[in-house]
Amino acid sequence: MENVIVLNSSAMRQKNNGNIQAAKAVADVIRTTLGPSAALKMILDPMGGIVMTNDGNAILREVDVSHPAAKLMLEISRSQDDSAGDGTTAVIILAGEALAVSRRLLEVDHLHPTTVISGYYKALEEAVAHTKTLTKTIDTTDDDEIRTVIKSTVGTKFVKSWSDLVCNLALKAVRTVAVTKEGQATPEIDIKRYAKVEKIPGGAVEDCQVLNGVMINKDVVHAGMDRFKRDARVVLLDSSFEYKKAESTLEIDVSKGEDYAKFLKLEREWVQKQCSAILDVNPSAVITEKGLDDEAQEIFARHGVSCIRRLRKTDLHRVARVTGATVVHRMEDIKASDVGTASTFEIKEIGDEYFTFITQDEDVPVQPMACSILLRGASKDVLNEIERNLADAMNVARNIIIDPRLLPGGGAYEMALATHLAKCSEKITGLEQKAYAALASSFEVIPRTLAQNCGAEVIRVVTELRSMHNKPGMETWGVDGYTGKLQDMAAANIWDPMSVRLQCVKTAVENATHLLRIDDVISGTTPSAGRGQRAAQEQAAGMDTQGMDVRGMNTL
Repeated sequence: MENVIVLNSSAMRQKNNGNIQAAKAVADVIRTTLGPSAALKMILDPMGGIVMTNDGNAILREVDVSHPAAKLMLEISRSQDDSAGDGTTAVIILAGEALAVSRRLLEVDHLHPTTVISGYYKALEEAVAHTKTLTKTIDTTDDDEIRTVIKSTVGTKFVKSWSDLVCNLALKAVRTVAVTKEGQATPEIDIKRYAKVEKIPGGAVEDCQVLNGVMINKDVVHAGMDRFKRDARVVLLDSSFEYKKAESTLEIDVSKGEDYAKFLKLEREWVQKQCSAILDVNPSAVITEKGLDDEAQEIFARHGVSCIRRLRKTDLHRVARVTGATVVHRMEDIKASDVGTASTFEIKEIGDEYFTFITQDEDVPVQPMACSILLRGASKDVLNEIERNLADAMNVARNIIIDPRLLPGGGAYEMALATHLAKCSEKITGLEQKAYAALASSFEVIPRTLAQNCGAEVIRVVTELRSMHNKPGMETWGVDGYTGKLQDMAAANIWDPMSVRLQCVKTAVENATHLLRIDDVISGTTPSAGRGQRAAQEQAAGMDTQGMDVRGMNTL
């Protein structure tokens, strides 16, 4: 029988074990960044910049990987950040451990991947059901209780020294942008669109604040315009005050100077007509997304109207929320009801730049539904890390307000799942029992990592914690991330939002099963491929140019 060559000589094939090793390599990289005693990672980007952080998503976003399975692990972190806003480190660690324990099932026990996946899904269903029995519900109208949960999250970050300040900033920002519509039980909280962070180097971290309004990095367009107004009437436009030139579509032959003067007069009359329509509603400030003609600037300056031009659409919508103004598309259609109000319209010089502050007084009955968060710090690196930590804190506050159920932190929840699933695995029959028990043991990686990162005796701590969780009523005991000792998380007030922790478990297990479904990674090139392309294909498949196994990441 003749041999049939299907793949060309430069094609590379790699079995599933390479995927497991690549995923575990990614998890091992960020494992040391979990918990309050977490280490920082210093990452050099391609442009020579330095990023120092212990945020899992920020680290993996900057890391360059070549293995396809490692890239899928990076997508897990991004999806967790998009859906829950926190838990990006834990989800990678859980997914890596779920894949690591499956290696013995595949190689030693010779289970088929489908059997392992089936056992994993059964364990996941039981884990989701058991999670609801471990929850505690808090009162979302009590700010002190919400701050306690946010403080648990911030305690593992760079800003833990200013945890009270960051908790207050996050909670105030979330409360400001929350909108409860008629007929809805839970409010809509869009942090990304309506809570904008403005970072200004200089000053102290204690100078950070949430404005009762918005700030924009813009100055007035004319030197004669006022930079401070009280009880300002604000008009918002997304149309231009500039006369539309027609050089490309229109030709004008001018034989006399008087004719050219008439043409310019028509332009001025058009601009004056547009300005007159705006001035009829008696504005104090005009903010437009487009340009502003010199003639219009002179007209508005004479009438005491301050103008800002070329604003981003997202900033324009934030101003509209704060002032209650309606963005006008045609100046001829503007009405008095389209005009918004602001308690203060002020332009300040901070450093070398001008910033426009459009704010409402604290005693205004209708609070703004958008805000700007002003961050101050010693350097850009500090400000970037504070921004990442604040984003996590705001997401936690949002998740609690939407779903007030909590789970014990410090690895207590994961150990409770591991103990419960280990007991349930004894009732499972067939080959799936081993996969069920293996996934149960993988949840212990969170308390084990917490103990390891703070220098505790890992085996003793995890064994004692497992023994405690086998006793009734001890489900809230976990690992103190500072000392490595066992502690009752309920007594220590260390809680995590259920939506974040449950999403971690779901995302980790589901993505682990997706990787287990892959039995081959094939990368091929044409027969005429050169040696350099061949080496690149070998490296992408997990082999270096000398044939050594370097599965995992290419650059850290």
